[in-house]
Amino acid sequence: MEEIKVYNTLTKEKEVFKPITPGEAKIYVCGVTPYNHPHIGNARPAVTWDVIRRYLEYVGYKVEFVQNFTDVDDKIINKANAEGTDWKTISDRYIDAYFQVMDALHVRRADVYPRVSEHMDDIIHMVETLIQKGHAYVLGGDVYYDISTFKDYGRLSGRKIEDMLAGARIEVNDEKRNPGDFALWKAAKPGEPFWESPWGKGRPGWHIECSAMSIHYLGKTFDFHGGGSDLIFPHHENEIAQSEGCTGCHFVDYWLHNGFITINSEKMSKSLNNFFLVKDVLEKYSGDALRYFLLSTHYRSPLDFSDDRLEEAEKNMDKLKDVIGRVKELSGREGSEVTEASKALEKAAEDDMKVFHEAMDDDFNTGLATGAMFELAKAINVYYNDVHSGIGFNKASLEKAGKAFKTILDILGILEKEWKKTEAYDDKDYNDLMNVILAVRQSARKAKQYQLADEIRDKLGEIGIVIEDTPTGARWKKRGV
Repeated sequence: MEEIKVYNTLTKEKEVFKPITPGEAKIYVCGVTPYNHPHIGNARPAVTWDVIRRYLEYVGYKVEFVQNFTDVDDKIINKANAEGTDWKTISDRYIDAYFQVMDALHVRRADVYPRVSEHMDDIIHMVETLIQKGHAYVLGGDVYYDISTFKDYGRLSGRKIEDMLAGARIEVNDEKRNPGDFALWKAAKPGEPFWESPWGKGRPGWHIECSAMSIHYLGKTFDFHGGGSDLIFPHHENEIAQSEGCTGCHFVDYWLHNGFITINSEKMSKSLNNFFLVKDVLEKYSGDALRYFLLSTHYRSPLDFSDDRLEEAEKNMDKLKDVIGRVKELSGREGSEVTEASKALEKAAEDDMKVFHEAMDDDFNTGLATGAMFELAKAINVYYNDVHSGIGFNKASLEKAGKAFKTILDILGILEKEWKKTEAYDDKDYNDLMNVILAVRQSARKAKQYQLADEIRDKLGEIGIVIEDTPTGARWKKRGV
């Protein structure tokens, strides 16, 4: 298998990925709290991990992928109370909304989507174990984790305990042993959903939920844990403390965190009112364009959102669609002539595939990987034009390049449906008719009847046929193909 290096937030360096079980990769990614429609900040980790999963499977790993829904949370409860409904109605509504936009972004479904509400027994058992082992204590109907009992607390975030309070989600309670102690179980308040527990009616704290669910499905120790950089502290820091405090085992080998999405170089946030819902973005741009935009920068780097960048992404998708159409068109030909052009195409396929592998093996660098994709697209375009100028055709060379191109696009999850579309050139009668129309238009151009030639072009454009005038003659295609 490939030697893949990943940047591990825990060790602050790149490491060669060594799976716990040879040939297998177990992944847990923190999902959304479903109280509203997902925003593009939610889309970035989803798309990032979808590509990581696809690449691991491509190089031969059997991947087990788990992503949770935090369906019991203050925000959901507040939304339900405001609408006069219950928490489950709210969470179900926005879980459905999440899947709708993720399907539009070609994000493949996880193997399991556990919900907090379905794992109360696991959570309560874990809290009981932490109390028994001296890591947690009861205050009335609440249970808190004592961070002073875990010697490695702060290792993931690189913070000292005394510096950790700033910006943390800390429960206010003067009776806590340490200000940074966090809630494992919270006593029920009026108007809130609750579950029975040894400490009375209540519900879990935020952090314990992911520990219980990940261990339930992936075991006490697993390979990858992912999420946004904003989760490093306190969420993931607390997950480590409570998981290792409970099991006595190392929790996760590799922690991967994606960077923030910024708007005009400012972090996207609801408080600044500068966040964008995925469904609204998809009203203006295709799912392929948005997905490509999210992958155009290395996952750990900040990504600045703008209409200009999405417009450019959409144009790039149109260019790639052209290349797919040309690969499919040439695939219908026969020929085995070895030419300098066919040799150059094969070399480009080999070189660009190597660059793609090197980029993905180096901490899943999709920014460089997309560069290889466009270089190969350029080589295919050159060969297409060479063939149309009369140079002999080599089907084997085209198939090699086409396969490499499709492999890259499939791993990146871009334009998957384009390969399945039936092209107009597969219909001989339609193709012959278009050739007649192009010949008439060319005659008009030769006779300097440019107005008539332009009118033919424009009328065809109105019914979705695009005319391309090239040095070797006019070509046509269906718009979007």
